[in-house]
Amino acid sequence: MTRIVNALEALASRVDESLAPGLRDGEIRGLTDGELLEVLRVAAYIQRRLDAVVMEGVGEVDARSQSAVRDERLSSRLGCHDVVELVERVTRLSRASATRFRRAARGVVGEESVTTGEVLEPALPALRGALLDGVVGVDGVLAASAPLLAMEERARREDVLAADAVLAAQARGEAPDWAPPASADLLRVHAQTWAVFLDQDGAEPRDRRAARHRALVLGTATDRGVPVRGMLLPDVAAQLRRIFDSLLSPKVSGVRFIDPDGALSGDEAQLPPDDRTRAQKQHDALATALGVAAASGELPTVGGAAPTLVVSVRAQDLHSAVGEGHAAGSDVPIAPAAVRRVGCAGVIQRVALGDGGRIHRLGTEERVFNRHQRRAIALRDGACVIPGCGVPAGWCEIHHVTDHALGGPTHTDNGVLLCWYHHRHLDTSGWSIRMTDGVPEVRAPQWFDPSGRWRRVTSSKVRLLDVVRRQ
Repeated sequence: MTRIVNALEALASRVDESLAPGLRDGEIRGLTDGELLEVLRVAAYIQRRLDAVVMEGVGEVDARSQSAVRDERLSSRLGCHDVVELVERVTRLSRASATRFRRAARGVVGEESVTTGEVLEPALPALRGALLDGVVGVDGVLAASAPLLAMEERARREDVLAADAVLAAQARGEAPDWAPPASADLLRVHAQTWAVFLDQDGAEPRDRRAARHRALVLGTATDRGVPVRGMLLPDVAAQLRRIFDSLLSPKVSGVRFIDPDGALSGDEAQLPPDDRTRAQKQHDALATALGVAAASGELPTVGGAAPTLVVSVRAQDLHSAVGEGHAAGSDVPIAPAAVRRVGCAGVIQRVALGDGGRIHRLGTEERVFNRHQRRAIALRDGACVIPGCGVPAGWCEIHHVTDHALGGPTHTDNGVLLCWYHHRHLDTSGWSIRMTDGVPEVRAPQWFDPSGRWRRVTSSKVRLLDVVRRQ
């Protein structure tokens, strides 16, 4: 065996002997703060050194799998479809991680000359030096190399090498600004800045390329939902992030209750926890934005009407736990609770069919809440009435406290503001809503407020100011 193989085998044995027992015994939990940080620092350094070995190995596997004759490729000779599959099998990495190592290797592993057999200089020699010294690992190499390699055909070689040298110095903490060693994310920011500076064509060609690749595709519906894939233009993605930020950023410092006697209660000034993941919150924010856009009146009509979500359901299934509804444009049935929510916030039209399917009676559309009622409810409630939510009134739906299908009136005394998420999950969230003298009251889940008290709630600045003045 060669020196590097022997060294790695010896290192593996030493890890098994020295580290495995301590990890099994939970030794890390007994470390001081300083010792814990030292463990992370040294382990990460070793990881970066090993990243260099893996990267070098992946680069060599890639080189040996480039033959024009398929059967001569290393990947093919070992029964693998491609280089990534071979790396995935031998390292037990995920396919995504194997791909990352291969991409990183292309910037810092020199290729062999076809004519002379000499190993050529890698695309980014300074970054390779930082890799071999354990300064950067696969994350740092990818962060710094991807923007620079994209400039190879649009910038002079000497300029790319200059950027490479500066980025390597920043990774080492040796840049002229005396900044500490840069993390992978900071290297990415610096590399992107260099790429913009070096691109002689400016942003216009990138914009044209992005426009050609823009896409949004709804996949086939599954029992878990409908998958989405695509590519957003940078400005569209930025706008979507702004929408996410506006709906997901913390907006209140605590629960805003108003007791029936008009005094603000301070002992419950605590936000109920939200167990949604960031991805789930972003889904709900997108759903909210789509609802607002559809109701804006600014979109083109469909069949002479606004782009309204049309949901059909049998009357006997509407309040059944096992019934189902159907939304136009979707092949997957939706639950009765979702049907009731759509009907609560939109328009209901009742159609009576005979046993053979003939239309016997066609009812007129019943508009739920008009714009004048919405303004009045928004003035009273301020925002979503679930304490701690804070989604503004303009992004909320109006919920019938007594279900419209059960005869609940379309009246301000029966309507409250709820965001898309709380409206959709009100039945299962543990929150309860009732109206008392035309004012909404909520009862928190038992786990959050064991007292089970009904409390008036609002975030309306006008109502809150009145309460303060009374106090």
